[in-house]
Amino acid sequence: MLPLIHRFIDQAADQNPHHPAFIFQERSLSYGDLVLQANRLANVLIDLGVRPLDRVGIYLTKSMEIPVAIYGILKAGAAYVPIDPSAPLDRVDYMIRDCGITHLVSSPVRKRALHQLLERDTGLKAIVGVDRELLETDPLTCLSWEEVLQADSEDPPVKVTDQDLAYIMYTSGSTGHPKGMMHTHASGASYAHYSAMTYGVGPADRLGNHSHLHFDMSTFEFLTGPSRGATTIIIPNEAMLFPTRLADLVQNEKLTFWYSVPLALIQMLALEDIGNRDWSSLRWILFGGEPFPPKYLRLLMDMLPGARFSNVYGPAEVNQCTYFHVTRESVQGDQPVPLGRVWEGAESRILNGEGQPVRPGEPGELLIRSSTMMQGYWGKPDLTEKSIHIEEPLPGFTKRFYRTGDLVSIDEKGLLAFHGRKDRQVKIRGYRIELDELENIASAFDEVQEAAVVVAEQAGGDKELVAVLLLKEGRNLDSAEARKRFADHLSAYAVPKRIYFPATLPRTSSGKIDRRQLAQEYAETA
Repeated sequence: MLPLIHRFIDQAADQNPHHPAFIFQERSLSYGDLVLQANRLANVLIDLGVRPLDRVGIYLTKSMEIPVAIYGILKAGAAYVPIDPSAPLDRVDYMIRDCGITHLVSSPVRKRALHQLLERDTGLKAIVGVDRELLETDPLTCLSWEEVLQADSEDPPVKVTDQDLAYIMYTSGSTGHPKGMMHTHASGASYAHYSAMTYGVGPADRLGNHSHLHFDMSTFEFLTGPSRGATTIIIPNEAMLFPTRLADLVQNEKLTFWYSVPLALIQMLALEDIGNRDWSSLRWILFGGEPFPPKYLRLLMDMLPGARFSNVYGPAEVNQCTYFHVTRESVQGDQPVPLGRVWEGAESRILNGEGQPVRPGEPGELLIRSSTMMQGYWGKPDLTEKSIHIEEPLPGFTKRFYRTGDLVSIDEKGLLAFHGRKDRQVKIRGYRIELDELENIASAFDEVQEAAVVVAEQAGGDKELVAVLLLKEGRNLDSAEARKRFADHLSAYAVPKRIYFPATLPRTSSGKIDRRQLAQEYAETA
C-alpha cells in the first residue's frame, strides 16, 4: 500500500534528514527541516480552525514557501488548492468562492493583490504568511512566516485515509469558468509511484521545477521527487523569462532531470553559445503538453548523446497515462513523436463515435482507467458524470474510464499516435485552454455580434491564439481594448495574441462559422 502524500517527506527525513529536499536561489531546505516547518504550519492551520477535508489556497509565486505550504496543508488533513498568482482577480475570486476556501497561504509579495481581493466579500478568515500590519482587517487573521516558524513542530495527530482529498487543481472550463479537478492521496501517491518507477527517480537526482504549482506538470517535482528523497531545484520566475539564465541554471545546479513543455527547450537551443554549456549532468529529459518538433528534438539529442528522452502524455484529470522513450530512429522524419504506451497501473480504450472499439490505425477517442485518476470535478457532478465512461464486466462490478477527448490511433506495435481534440480544448505552450471559454468572454462584449477564437500556426511550428470578432453595425472596438477585456478574465497565457475585426465571417454549408478556414487564413497572413 502506498503512503499518504505527506508521509513522503517523513520517510525521506527518516532515511537522510540532512539531504536537500528543495533549493531556491541561495536557500536550501533539508528533508529534516521541511518536516519541522510543515508540522509547524499544519499546527498553525489547525489552531486557526482548519479541519480535515477543508480546502486551503496556496497563493504564492515561486519560492521556498511552496513545498512547506503543500506538505503543511496535507499534514493538517486539508487539501491544497494552487492559485495562479498571475491570474486576474475575478478568476482568483471565483476559485476561492467556488472551492469554499477560508484560509490562504501567501506572502508579502502578494500584498497588493491581497488588498484588492479583500475589498471583495470572499469569505476568507485567515491568511498565513503575511504580517498583521501589512494586511489585517477585522475579522481577518494574519500570521507571518516568522510566527509560523515559532509554532509547535510536533506531527499533528490528524486522521487521513488514502481516499481523502489531497489537492484540487483548476483548469479552463468550456462554460467560461475554471473547473477544479479533485485528486485524492491515492491518486497523487499513485502518480508519484509510477512516474518514479518509469523514469528511475532516486535520492541522487536533482529535478528542475520549471512549471508553476497550478500547472499539473509540477506534481513531478513536488510529489514524485520527495517520494524518492530526491532534490528539487525551484526555478525562479525571472530565470524562466530568459533562456540564457535558464541554460546557466541547468549547468550550475547540475540537474539530472528536466521536465517542461518543448518550447522552453527550443528557446534554449536557439542560444548562440548553447554548445558551450555543460549539460552533461542531465540524464533524462521529459517533455509534454504539446508536440516536440522532430527537427529540434534531433538537435537536442545530438547535443546530449548520454541523456534519455521521453514524451509524457496525460490530461491533468489522470496525471499521466502514457510514455514514449524516444530513440534516434523514432525522430528521423517529420512525423510527430508517438504518445507511446499506456503505463503500468492504467488501462485504455479507444472508441469511435458509436462507442465501439476502433481497428488499428483508425482514430478514436482515448479513454483511460487508472489509479492516478481524479475523483471528479469539484461541485460539478453533471460534468463529472459526462466525463466518465462506465463498463460493467461483472454483475455489480464497474470500471470507470475518463474520457480524455483526445483522438488517437494505435498501431500493430501497440504505440499510440495523437490526432487532435474531439472537443475544442487546445494546448498552447503546455497550457490547457478552452476556446469556448474565450469565445464566451468575447461574445459578452457589447460591441460584438459573433466571436471565433482559433489556433493559427506560425512559421517554425509555433502556435498563436487568434480572436476574430464580428462587430455589431455601427459599433467600434479596437484590439488593445479587446485584449484588456480578455485579460480581466483570463491568465496571460490564454489572452489572444492577435485580434481582428473582419466585415464578415466565413461559413460552412450549414451556416456555422468556418473556424478551420479562419485558422488557415490567419496562419497564412501571419
